[in-house]
Amino acid sequence: MQKKILIFLCVLIVLGCKEKKEVELSEGIWRGEMEVMDQHQLPFNFSLSREEGGYLMEVYNAEEVLLIDDIQLKGDSIRINISVFDGFFTATYTADEMVGEFVKEDLDRRVPFTAVYGDSMRFKGKRSPSANIEGIWEAEFSKESEDAYMAKGIFSQENGEVKGTFRTTTGDYRYLEGTIQGDSLKLSTFDGAHVFLFLAKVTDSSMNGVFYSGNHFQEPFEAFRNESFELPDEDTLTYLKEGYEKVTFSFPDMEGNFISSEDPEFQGKVVILQIMGTWCPNCLDETKFLIEYLENNPSENLEVIALAFEYAKTEERAFRGIERLKERLNIPYPVVLAQYGSSDKSTANEKLPMLNHVLSYPTTVFIDKKGKVRKIHTGFNGPATGEKYVAFKKEFDEFVRQLQAE
Repeated sequence: MQKKILIFLCVLIVLGCKEKKEVELSEGIWRGEMEVMDQHQLPFNFSLSREEGGYLMEVYNAEEVLLIDDIQLKGDSIRINISVFDGFFTATYTADEMVGEFVKEDLDRRVPFTAVYGDSMRFKGKRSPSANIEGIWEAEFSKESEDAYMAKGIFSQENGEVKGTFRTTTGDYRYLEGTIQGDSLKLSTFDGAHVFLFLAKVTDSSMNGVFYSGNHFQEPFEAFRNESFELPDEDTLTYLKEGYEKVTFSFPDMEGNFISSEDPEFQGKVVILQIMGTWCPNCLDETKFLIEYLENNPSENLEVIALAFEYAKTEERAFRGIERLKERLNIPYPVVLAQYGSSDKSTANEKLPMLNHVLSYPTTVFIDKKGKVRKIHTGFNGPATGEKYVAFKKEFDEFVRQLQAE
């Protein structure tokens, strides 16, 4: 009898533990930090609010707001799944604190992460700036190495607060936000996929610093003020090899159906071919643009198709990423799987051998009604680039209309 009573009490204790409510997260502003290389901390700000069915997280980078609504709590553990990308935060938590990691499983990357409630300051410190970097900068990353490349810095500054980005021939470095304190420039962004930190010593006319990407990569950069600096024309970097007029392909969609450039629905129409990856924030920017363009300019003579090059380790995980992106954004055009297991650009070239190279994700191929390639645009400079993005949208519309009118 005593044994039965003991068992009954144990069951009650177990049930009581299961019914224990989760700790509620504090609503409002939080400050997160992720540890990059050289023991530097990348700060970013986010807010949490209680919504019907769970919590909503908003991550802030200058004018960008990243919405995350897949937040799972269990005991003292929290998992925050990034809305359209494959990364997630996993941590232990209290009402006012989190300690854990930002994880990208397919790349085997883990970045230490902490967060505290009630702190809205991105970078600590209150020293006055000794320089003003507002304007245009000519920058070079990894100078005097085989990996050297040029970039265009575009910055605004109000007192010690700085916003802007670096444009490159393959896209932009997202919405950057930070401070100048004394001669020290600090800029950061977390866009759901990239963990970017820029640290530099600056004057009114020079920058010398280091760019950190998570805790797996770093490179030096230097820049000087040059209001007239421009990057090479993005329409000249990738092109068809001699003897080719068309881009041909045949890749599967999520239902296992192979979609080909020779399919009837693409014949006699203008086709926009998007070479992209679901893991790529610049590709996300372009995808949002293409969706908006199709909504505002419906036409039976225009088709868009995306070729996804995925680093997901299995075909199943790659298609899962495609499905997640299509559902989140309500993409109206087909997204087919061109490659999985690697997003290496040299490997991508093997799938599209008629191109001189795949230099960037995204790369956009404009095809006329006769099936001929008329233009190839490398990279995508999104909303963070301001006037460049506005100019791109105008040029895109004019060129597509020209092709449709032929």
